[in-house]
Amino acid sequence: MKLSFSTLGCPRWTLKEIVATAKDLGFGGVEIRGIGDKINALEIPEFSDAEIEQTKEKIAQTGLVIPSLTSGATLAVRDRAQDSFLEACGYIDLARKLGVKYIRVMGTGEPHITVGDFTLGAGLYRQLCEYGAKRGVTPLIETNGDLSSSKAMLAFLDRAGSDNCGVLWDVHHTVRFGSESPVETFAALGTYVKHVHLKDSVMRGSRVEYRMMGYGDVPVADAVTLLDRAGFDGFFSLEWVKRWNPDLQEPGIVFAHYKNYMDSLPE
Repeated sequence: MKLSFSTLGCPRWTLKEIVATAKDLGFGGVEIRGIGDKINALEIPEFSDAEIEQTKEKIAQTGLVIPSLTSGATLAVRDRAQDSFLEACGYIDLARKLGVKYIRVMGTGEPHITVGDFTLGAGLYRQLCEYGAKRGVTPLIETNGDLSSSKAMLAFLDRAGSDNCGVLWDVHHTVRFGSESPVETFAALGTYVKHVHLKDSVMRGSRVEYRMMGYGDVPVADAVTLLDRAGFDGFFSLEWVKRWNPDLQEPGIVFAHYKNYMDSLPE
């Protein structure tokens, strides 16, 4: 099982601290979603033309990989779609330079159901898939917002109609906002899933309260078991959303707990 954590969970750490912690705790990779005050990977100094080769070498020496560059691009939000498309193209170019297989894009940015223009979004996603195919990078569309349900995601992928496509399965989103069990989501989307986001929570009325893994009631273990039995070869990445929720527990504790929890799951 390949484990990573998203840098969304450690917004105050430097890249050096991130890499050192991942290695010390026994993770296989680090998913990039901002470092320090730079949420956009294209603005991170270590990924600039002047520093990128040195950065690649330092990461390679640890044995870690970057499974995904996770953009904030929202392709189905009309007033942001074109800027998002250009941002995602930049992420694909950076991924190629770093030797990263995947980038993340979304339909809309909110986790709950909204109203996006998914005809526009699917067309832009198709163009991104074609752009990525020429560079050895696959843009993954996340099960987020309106695409939290398998039915909506399958319709989106069908409309996009690209061979160089894939799904980032956020298990929390499909359970909480898509109202699906992992069995239902996997049955519909399993062949498309290339990367997985995991987090746990409980509901307080209509409000989500995040919990460390195993202390909520999201059926994380069910999703992991389904994927493992199917021979899933991607990363299970902890998305601890501390950048957006500063009061959440500190990353050092949470990352170590996640690693122990995942290691304790039955084979």
